[in-house]
Amino acid sequence: QVHLVESGGGLVQAGASLRLSCALSGGTFSRNAMGWFRQAPGKEREFVAGIAWSGTSTYYADSVKGRFTASRDSATKTVALQMNNLKPEDTAVYYCGADSGAAREFVSRRREEYDYWGQGTQVTVSS
Repeated sequence: QVHLVESGGGLVQAGASLRLSCALSGGTFSRNAMGWFRQAPGKEREFVAGIAWSGTSTYYADSVKGRFTASRDSATKTVALQMNNLKPEDTAVYYCGADSGAAREFVSRRREEYDYWGQGTQVTVSS
């Protein structure tokens, strides 16, 4: 059974940076596409960024492109989301998900494609 644990959230001011991490245990990390999603109060969970299991393809939502960077480390079975120039509209609970059925260079933007989820970490950006 795959288990995901996120960390790194917090309260920051607009323009600051945060780095989220997601550790995977209990499964084969190398064949899972990993995605980051977020959910703000009253809104649906939305795709933010993802990295294919090849490690060479990354995907971003337009709202975060150029500010956020996804990466993965197979040795430690972790994925990270570096978030720079944070804005108040980035405030949400951030979740990482694992998609065990993705093709080598593909990351789905649909949350229904993800088999496993972490518990989430809160990111709050004040103006």
